[in-house]
Amino acid sequence: MTGLDLTTDVLVVGGGPAATWAALKAARAGADVVLADKGYCGTSGATASSGTGVWYVPPEPAAREAAMASREALGGFLADRRWMARVLDQTYAGMNELAAAGRYPFPTGPDGQQLRNGLQGPEYMRRMRIRVQRAGARILDHSPVTELLTDPSGAVAGALGHRRQAGQAYRVRAGAVVLATGGCAFLSGALGCNVNTGDGALFAAEAGAELSGMEFSNAYGIAPEGTSVTKTAFYSFATFYREDGTVLEGAASQGGRSVIASTLLSEKVYCRLDRADAAARHAMRLAQPNFFLTFDRLGIDPFTQRFAITLLAEGTVRGTGGIRITGDDCSTTVPGLYAAGDAATREAICGGFTGGGSHNAAWAISSGTWAGQGAARHAFSLGFRSSARRTVPAGGAGLRPTGTPGVAGSFREVVGAVQAEVLPYEKNYLRHGERLTASLRVLDGVWEELRATLRAEGGDVVRARQAAAMAAHARWMYAAALARTETRGMAKRLDFPAQDPGQHHRIVTGGLDRVWTRPEPLTTTPVTTTPDVPLEVAS
Repeated sequence: MTGLDLTTDVLVVGGGPAATWAALKAARAGADVVLADKGYCGTSGATASSGTGVWYVPPEPAAREAAMASREALGGFLADRRWMARVLDQTYAGMNELAAAGRYPFPTGPDGQQLRNGLQGPEYMRRMRIRVQRAGARILDHSPVTELLTDPSGAVAGALGHRRQAGQAYRVRAGAVVLATGGCAFLSGALGCNVNTGDGALFAAEAGAELSGMEFSNAYGIAPEGTSVTKTAFYSFATFYREDGTVLEGAASQGGRSVIASTLLSEKVYCRLDRADAAARHAMRLAQPNFFLTFDRLGIDPFTQRFAITLLAEGTVRGTGGIRITGDDCSTTVPGLYAAGDAATREAICGGFTGGGSHNAAWAISSGTWAGQGAARHAFSLGFRSSARRTVPAGGAGLRPTGTPGVAGSFREVVGAVQAEVLPYEKNYLRHGERLTASLRVLDGVWEELRATLRAEGGDVVRARQAAAMAAHARWMYAAALARTETRGMAKRLDFPAQDPGQHHRIVTGGLDRVWTRPEPLTTTPVTTTPDVPLEVAS
């Protein structure tokens, strides 16, 4: 082929926290590593553009018990205590490593001890990029992957992609691949999320992987109208108002967002952070300065002045659904394929509800660590065979139409059609079986058409694949939502408002031309693993 042609042990796809932890740990394990990012690793993605809390809990039995119990009911009791304990252990080790080896400048509390339960995204990701490079991994910036490669046995053996700045295709043959491409926010405009178009899930499904928890995908973040910053936690200090200035009863950032969504269907909703005292206001500005940039530029004091708000879809970025993992090393049902971060399901640690930061940030550190190490072990098990394997491309929709290719640029129509079914509150957030069925019928038609005709060349291949990934993502979401005929976690159904004890299971889904679902019984097992404790911290 023309363009860049590489061979490596481990290919990591993505450039956020999970991807950089995976690349770092695979390289530390002795593997040759290539990391391919759609943007510039260290600056692209949801974390790099903001700050995030982290599920960092000291190893004290009472504190750990409280941490695990705090989200179980909210997530519909679908979490697994063994996985929760593993993530708490690994996150604690990872954050301590970041402080010692990464020299991250954590703030200190009144007692002089560092506060390690939060991270400023720009500084965090800047340091992670440096750590990945120093570990010897090669970073391909502005190089989105467009499809996976498989060998004759069906195992994943690398990927093909497009280097934006060089305007050329590239190939990486690898012993194992880690997908850490993030979730899918459907190009809604939420800050940092426009690189999160569900690409990894599409690649995985084309290789034969399964997904889980896709019904937990209707996350919407609060933002000032016409802006992109969705820091919903701060709206716990808010009072919400109707257009006429009266208080919107029942509206809240937690437990009352559906009231906001319902009201926005007919009128504007306004907000004022008037429940924050002076100490809280000062702490908020220190914790999340970018939250206030929009207000400062608009000349609005959010604590004293009302401002119009909107809800932006964040899909599986703040939902919990993603690629189903089958082993402690974040392996999938496909040999050689691993998943980490928001690309993977987070049900094991938070069930059917997560939200922003905290658990997701902890999962990125932990799953990235395990996936990177697991991918390295798998690559080593292949020996010299990994570079000599015959490979075939696994991609379909947007690359190899089954019918006559359509007009150039038709991916824009696909994106618009998908967004029309997943962005409106009355379809995705305020879910009802009849509306879900109607939307899924439309989306099935969109998929059938794009599968037959969508094809692009050059840089447009990336956009065509993003469009196909969003269409696939939406169909998995709604198929799983229809299969859960109850309300559990964030998967709320207006036509089934109660939780059904008979549906205390996870829902696995998959398929492309024909989407399928099946229930997966829950199992619990004792904790048998220990965290990867870095040498520089252990000493």
